[in-house]
Amino acid sequence: MQQNLSKFDPKNSNSINQNYRQKRFNFFLNEFEKIKKLYPEQTIEILDIGGTKEYWERMGFPKKGDNVRITLLNLFLNKIENNEYFDSTTGDATNLIQYSENQFHLVYSNSVIEHLYTLDNQKKMAKEVMRVGKNYFVQTPNYWFPIEPHWVFPFFQYFPESIKLLITKYTKLGHIGYIKDNEKALDRIREVRLMNLSELKEMFPNANIYNEKAFGLNKSFIAYYSKG
Repeated sequence: MQQNLSKFDPKNSNSINQNYRQKRFNFFLNEFEKIKKLYPEQTIEILDIGGTKEYWERMGFPKKGDNVRITLLNLFLNKIENNEYFDSTTGDATNLIQYSENQFHLVYSNSVIEHLYTLDNQKKMAKEVMRVGKNYFVQTPNYWFPIEPHWVFPFFQYFPESIKLLITKYTKLGHIGYIKDNEKALDRIREVRLMNLSELKEMFPNANIYNEKAFGLNKSFIAYYSKG
């Protein structure tokens, strides 16, 4: 199990996923510098949909003295006490009713929008991201990249559900691992709906698109918008 995690678990600082995430985050930092200049002397309020404090710490952000506050929104509460930079809350990415329009300087989301089961839910999340954030940065894997990023299995996303189920139940791939229970395995399969570029552009019509490359192909996309 440990060998599997060392290669593909994004929580591991030496994993393949973490390497790509660090490059992606460096691109984010360039955009973040533009956003900071829009709001001088203000604490930059960031809503991270689906994020964790550990993720930001692996990226080395924020650094001591940075004037930012990051709200981590997840289905389950992450316990964070008396932290200078982080708050934790629960919520639904498709219905951020607790937040007002343009409440956050930035909405950030990394590899979350593809975990919402349906295209309709993905559209709802995109709408909420643009509503509550003055700026945004949303990353998602590319449906047409040949290696599925969760199972790390070539062409997995194109297989019929019956084949996906066999792979999920009887092989230990990527950071999914074995899921022996039939219903749990099916739910995991159905949860992941990878998006293509045209869908992303339609959902975020005012966004710039950054193409993250691997082997000369588009591995994932970032829809980002900055008023700067």
